[in-house]
Amino acid sequence: MKQTDVQAAAWTKSFESGKFVRKSSEFRDQIETGGTFDVESDRYHLYISHACPWAHRTLITRALLGLEDHITVDVVDWHMNRDGSWSFNSEIEGATADTINGQNSLEGVYNRAFDGWKESQRIGTVPVLWDKKHATIVNNESSEIIRMLDILAQSGLGNGTTLCPPELKDEIDAMIAANYESVNNGVYKSGFARTQSAYDEAVTGLFNRLDELETHLEGRDWLVGAEKGQLTEADICLFPTLVRFDLVYVVHFKCNLRRIIDYPNLQAFIERMLNQPGLRDTCHWDHIKGHYFWSHQSINTYRIIPLGPLEGAHTK
Repeated sequence: MKQTDVQAAAWTKSFESGKFVRKSSEFRDQIETGGTFDVESDRYHLYISHACPWAHRTLITRALLGLEDHITVDVVDWHMNRDGSWSFNSEIEGATADTINGQNSLEGVYNRAFDGWKESQRIGTVPVLWDKKHATIVNNESSEIIRMLDILAQSGLGNGTTLCPPELKDEIDAMIAANYESVNNGVYKSGFARTQSAYDEAVTGLFNRLDELETHLEGRDWLVGAEKGQLTEADICLFPTLVRFDLVYVVHFKCNLRRIIDYPNLQAFIERMLNQPGLRDTCHWDHIKGHYFWSHQSINTYRIIPLGPLEGAHTK
């Protein structure tokens, strides 16, 4: 089965007036009971990077929902190629070969799902949710993938929990949307800005939102829900950005007005997340730090990877 309805997309790092513009996701099919992509155990496969915060969301969700025995995973090498593409290299600790399609690169996986992908000069991104039955990509949009993983869990797979209770769905969606452009993408808009004004606008918006979140979490454990809140997709979508912040973004993306450790409530939020069963095992600090400082040569010309921060200085 080949993907036929592919949305035209710009290159990941296109720029308008010096501002970073993120490319959109092309594959947007859905898992649904009785549909083309039906609910089944061991049918779906994730391609991820441990370095990528968007891919990290899916790995966290898989762990918290107890889907490890139902969804398989392959991990790309953290050394991103010069053109922004990803490769498989099982000799890198924490990375794997492509165990499903036997490809050397993620581009090969995309090309299997869409005839002419290579000729289109687009770059395949992580995460990817692959359907083993039809040999195609279901979806490559992280927020939609984690919602589909919840559907699998609610259909009898996993541990029976949900990260998107129906009564909180609107609140979850609103929180994810409020954090996306200012925080999740805000660090990239700051780091890849090509003019002072674009950087100033992005970093100011980023820290304004972090200030709001610090206030919002006063007396709360989680972002949405009554009283102290309930762990949901909203928390999962924020955490990967925050946990990378002091390790990478403060220096590499010039997000240095403050560190997350300077925000007591945000730092406590990170520690609560890390203490969730199985979540700490999804955090691969060597992949995260190595990828950003090595792969973004336009920012770090000589690929020098900083020694710090000392272990425990950004997470506990």
